[in-house]
Amino acid sequence: MTRHTLSVLVENKSGVLARVSALFSRRGYNIESLAVGPTENPDLSRMTIVADAEAQPLEQITKQLNKLIEVIKIVELDTAAVQRELLLVKVRAPLADRHQVLQTAELFRARVIDVNTDTVTLEATGTPDKLQALLAVLAPLGIKEMAQSGTVALGRGPRSMSGAGTLRPVERTA
Repeated sequence: MTRHTLSVLVENKSGVLARVSALFSRRGYNIESLAVGPTENPDLSRMTIVADAEAQPLEQITKQLNKLIEVIKIVELDTAAVQRELLLVKVRAPLADRHQVLQTAELFRARVIDVNTDTVTLEATGTPDKLQALLAVLAPLGIKEMAQSGTVALGRGPRSMSGAGTLRPVERTA
C-alpha cells in the first residue's frame, strides 16, 4: 500500500463528510487522516484525506468521489505539497525534568502553552515525521495526554484547485 494525500473541494453542506468517508469504508480502506475546514469561499469546504491504497483502487475511489454532486474537484497532492499537522501534548515534567522538556520544545520549535507543578503542555506544528520524532523524544519522559490533528495540505506554487486563483460561488441545478 502507498500513502496518498487527496485534497477534495466540496460544497459546504451537511452530510457531505459522511458520504465521502463512506466511499472509503465501503471499499475497505482506512482513512489515516481526515481534516475538513472552510475555504476562502464560504460555500465550499476543503477535505484533506490521507489514506493507504494502491494506485488502481485509489483511481476507482476518485472516480466514485467525482460522481458525488457535492464534490467540486479532487487533486492528489504529491510529496512536494505543503503539509502540516498540529499536535498538543501534555508531558510529565516535575521540576527535575522540566529543563529537558523545555529544551526539547525549543529544539522542535514547539510552544509551551500550559505549565503546572507536574506537567507541561506543548503545541507543535509540522510534518507528520517531525511530530513523530518529537513524540519519540518525549515518550521516555512520560506523555500523559495528546491530541493530534489530521494533515492539512496545499499544493506548492501559484496554482490553485480552482485553476484561476480565486474560487467563485458554486451554482448547481437539480
